[in-house]
Amino acid sequence: MAKRGLIVGKFYPPHRGHKFLIDAGRAQVDQLSVIVCQKPNEQPPGNLRAAWLREIHPDVNVLLIDDVYDEQDSRVWAENSIRWLGFAPDVVFTSEEYGDRFAHYLGCQHMLVDQARNVVSVSGTKVRSNAMQYWEFLEPPVRGWYAKRVCLVGAESTGKTTLARGLAAHYQTVWVPEYGREYSERKLAETGSYDFTSEEFTHIAATQCERENAAARECNRILICDTDAFATSIWHRRYLHERSPAVEAIVAAHRGPDMYLLTDVHTPFEQDGTRDGEAIREWMHAAFVEELTAQQRPFQFLSGTASERLANAIAMLDDLVRYEER
Repeated sequence: MAKRGLIVGKFYPPHRGHKFLIDAGRAQVDQLSVIVCQKPNEQPPGNLRAAWLREIHPDVNVLLIDDVYDEQDSRVWAENSIRWLGFAPDVVFTSEEYGDRFAHYLGCQHMLVDQARNVVSVSGTKVRSNAMQYWEFLEPPVRGWYAKRVCLVGAESTGKTTLARGLAAHYQTVWVPEYGREYSERKLAETGSYDFTSEEFTHIAATQCERENAAARECNRILICDTDAFATSIWHRRYLHERSPAVEAIVAAHRGPDMYLLTDVHTPFEQDGTRDGEAIREWMHAAFVEELTAQQRPFQFLSGTASERLANAIAMLDDLVRYEER
């Protein structure tokens, strides 16, 4: 008969300590169920925490429940756990003192795993207080949530891509290139023009968001973005002379950056064979200022030489990733 195990917790958020506990439990049973407990207004929310655990542990059954119970009442938790599962487990795995009492009411064996946190010295409280410090204890999907995102925006030929590369090198992290540029260069080569449709901008915005979210999982605390979907909404206005509800809906649904860096237009315009916006750089810059301000998006201006912009950007961003070893 298959041996069935249980783990109950908040996983707020999931970290390597939780992974050690789940891996230890999974190795000792045929079927392991993990119950994630959520309360209102928690960030990250319970549905995300459960989804992350399903990704990290694809061979584990993950359930999400609303935590409305007395944490000290092991009998109530045991009765409800059996109801949620539809069966009584053979063994419950915990790293807590309540484990013996909980197992008693479940009528099963209790296995205590790393209660002293000697193997993995981390907690959800520590991560929530300073995720940057405990970065190495987080799995990729959790890192994607806590990563600080910085986006470079501005008119054409204002040094955004050069700055993105420089910032990524300084912080030893990854950066997200501008998909719109990749798409438009391919379009120009294939059709000889920039005769865009609104649907193309919707595609560009959605793809940019997808690439940004994927890169956030791989970054080193801070993610550098050379544009985003918000900037795509400005480009839609630039080429089609009207707003795009579809693009703006993507912007509204997507996580915004922690900081925008707006490059000014007081730099020489460099024609690379694909650019066509020299005459409207002032308009583009004003449009970015207008929309960033109206939408209350956090932003800073960047001006000066390329080296001055890089130094100023680093000074602005250091606080985003600064942490103290404790």
